[in-house]
Amino acid sequence: MPFYHFSKEIMLQSMTGFGSARLDADQYTISVEIRSLNSKSMDLNIRLPKFLAEREYEIRNIVTKALVRGKVSINIDYIKNKAQKAKSTINKELLQAYYKELNEAADMVGSSKDDLFRLAMHMPDVLQQDAQEEETTDADWEKVLPLLQEALHNINVFRADEGKALSTEIMSYIDRIRILLAEVEKHDPVRMEHIRGRIKGHLLEISNSEHFDKNRFEQEMVYYMEKLDIAEEKVRLVNHLHYFTETVFLPEPTGKKLGFISQEIGREINTIGSKANDSTIQHHVVEMKEELEKIKEQINNIL
Repeated sequence: MPFYHFSKEIMLQSMTGFGSARLDADQYTISVEIRSLNSKSMDLNIRLPKFLAEREYEIRNIVTKALVRGKVSINIDYIKNKAQKAKSTINKELLQAYYKELNEAADMVGSSKDDLFRLAMHMPDVLQQDAQEEETTDADWEKVLPLLQEALHNINVFRADEGKALSTEIMSYIDRIRILLAEVEKHDPVRMEHIRGRIKGHLLEISNSEHFDKNRFEQEMVYYMEKLDIAEEKVRLVNHLHYFTETVFLPEPTGKKLGFISQEIGREINTIGSKANDSTIQHHVVEMKEELEKIKEQINNIL
């Protein structure tokens, strides 16, 4: 059974996510897609239509504020519908000139004149696109902005859902460390009794020596016992586990903080292992390290 029950809303967010939004209008279609992966900082790549180029800085600020960090890619597409695409016009003077030349060439070689019009229409610069430059207007931006905000909302919902799954998994690892620490606590008196027994055995062996100094031996025994005592490490480890659990439910992004706490957890686990001098506790320590590595791996994807 887990030690901690999720009575509060889990606040962790994953850095992995996807969000999109789309607007289909009579004249155009606008789509916004945002993808994110884990990263130590904000690594933002934006693909925009030309008419939004001047808005890139503003878009970067909006996205950075909403997503905080991650390897983020944004793709904004603006597609004109067929009726709104640039219309073609015919350069009639050029068409007439081409047709005349083709006609004369056909007479000269005695060739058929059936395809002269089609050939003239495909000559360079006969068909010309209307020169209509896309202009950036506030109205254009006002169409895109709500879609960008909707896509950001959707990706944050995705991140939150992923964060809940990660939180459940991470907390199961924390609970497992607690269980193993309880086993260490349970076995510790047995360990200390074994140590005392070994020391007493050595005492009997050397007590008959003419150079035996009982007071000095007792001082060294106390020092030796203190060096093997893991009581403080157990208390600190319990505190770190509790602090880790509390941090999971903080409203702000806590991925980096959880990383620091996991380092402190690892430090106490390592110290317990180095001081234990006991195979049973060493076995529990190895298992705790395995659980901690799983935690560190998942934290890399926490916002």
